[in-house]
Amino acid sequence: MSITQHIQQSVIESLKKLYTKNYNEKDFQINQTKPEFEGDYTVVLFALTKLLKQKPEVVGKNLGDYLVQHYQNLFAQYNVIKGFLNLTITDAYWLTILNNYQNVQYGFKPANHKKVMVEYSSPNTNKPLHLGHLRNIFLGWSVAEILKANGYAVVKTCVVNDRGIHICKSMLAWQKFSNGATPSSTHKKGDHFVGDYYVQFEQELRKQSEPLIDQVIQGNFENIVTEDNQKLNTLYPQLLKATQMEDKEKIYTLKEEIKEIVRNNTPIMQEVKDMLRKWEAEDEAVLALWKQMNAWVYEGFDMTYKRIGSDFQKTYYESQTYLLGKKYVEEGLQKNIFYKKEDASVWIDLTQEGLDEKLVLRKDGTSVYITQDVGLAKLKYDDYKINQSIYVIADEQNYHMQVLKLICKKLGLPNADGIQHLSYGMVELPTGSMKSREGTVVDADDIIDEMIQIATQKTKEQGKTEGETQEALKKLYIPSDWVL
Repeated sequence: MSITQHIQQSVIESLKKLYTKNYNEKDFQINQTKPEFEGDYTVVLFALTKLLKQKPEVVGKNLGDYLVQHYQNLFAQYNVIKGFLNLTITDAYWLTILNNYQNVQYGFKPANHKKVMVEYSSPNTNKPLHLGHLRNIFLGWSVAEILKANGYAVVKTCVVNDRGIHICKSMLAWQKFSNGATPSSTHKKGDHFVGDYYVQFEQELRKQSEPLIDQVIQGNFENIVTEDNQKLNTLYPQLLKATQMEDKEKIYTLKEEIKEIVRNNTPIMQEVKDMLRKWEAEDEAVLALWKQMNAWVYEGFDMTYKRIGSDFQKTYYESQTYLLGKKYVEEGLQKNIFYKKEDASVWIDLTQEGLDEKLVLRKDGTSVYITQDVGLAKLKYDDYKINQSIYVIADEQNYHMQVLKLICKKLGLPNADGIQHLSYGMVELPTGSMKSREGTVVDADDIIDEMIQIATQKTKEQGKTEGETQEALKKLYIPSDWVL
């Protein structure tokens, strides 16, 4: 029983004894006492005074006297201010509560024999964790712990995005610009070390692309050699027309399309695409570099996770799961859940569900993210036989998660109904969205360091650390399972 319920019960019993009538919790209200008044909890008397036809001060004094006299283990003293009876709870009651905490199961519900998986964090191995990751981790970890306290068997999981073009960008930049440097030689955490090369790749990409972008926007295609020339020739007249009509939104959209085409056809982007192809072909040298740089990042991630007390029972890696889901596409084709277009790409029509058509397999037979996620959803169930699967992902993926659940249901995959998207808003800076490739992020380790500094400063300001050893103070400022 909670403290509020204890107070409600004692007030109801006291009113019955004092006024020989039956009352219930709807006849009065209990709030925490406001800081400017003495007391812990306040009984609001106005509704009672109407029922009893007595002044609130009289009802308050009668009730306060009775409570303090007959419930000595609960109430130490009281005061009445107008229509408010402020009650002070005894130290003995609080000690009883504290003693209950010696039972490690206090506050926990018995097992309900249901298993829930909570997926959170899900970082990329080309950059360190940042403020957005911290928000995601704290939300996911908290939900998992709340579920555990409510009797669920919980599996905390993380899906690491450890492959793809973005990972190759850091790898190529390291090859070009590092001169063999390592985290140990530069005295940097591994994730920060690799993230620096991701930013450096973007800087080189801009150096190569921006002059060409300016040329194309001016109508000069002389130095552009790309298989997308035909598309550029189509976009440029549209840009001229939009400019004449002063259609700012259309101008912006067309310029962004042109920029993306030019960026994708710079020499450095051609190199990184070639590296990705070699990775997929299991080129030994590329795989060796990929494993080494990922190892640096994982070491850095682990340090940050330990500092904030985050943990996972299972980590899935995209490099091991990106081919999953293809067999379900084949099954879906046979069941007419999916359909194939003339170019051999495979789609699903979700217009009847209020969505649109969704690509599930490219024309070259390669899978897309939704295909991988369908396969991973089945793998999660096979691994743990879960009743529910909670994805802690920002609201930019609302549509993706709707599609995932619908496809899994249409395929008849087990636990499709148990897929739940815990959506939340993105973290933005005053200057806009955080962008790791541009180095405009709030770093997780910097935030943690600042919190430790604030804890240290505030504790010292209290003037209560005199006589403590440095080791004791360190444990005071920093939880024992953190590392520096």
